Amino acid sequence: MYLCCLAGRLWYAFGVDIQRIIYLVAGTFVLAGLALGYFVNQLWFLLPAFVGFNLFQTAFTGFCPLEKILLKAGVGSGAKCC
Repeated sequence: MYLCCLAGRLWYAFGVDIQRIIYLVAGTFVLAGLALGYFVNQLWFLLPAFVGFNLFQTAFTGFCPLEKILLKAGVGSGAKCC
């Protein structure tokens, strides 16, 4: 719990909002999935497909699972720690 609060305070201190964190995580997962799909196994190509589908449904529904997880962990603006 303490580590999540510390991470949340660091992101807040640098002025990073939750949307940038979501973009960072999504981009990292897409690039990692593409690299793993190319070098390891083609089934890893499902990871970027899942991330793309999640971004697509978020545009229509406004529900982002990663946002809920980050807010509960205390990362991002609007979240209170400890």
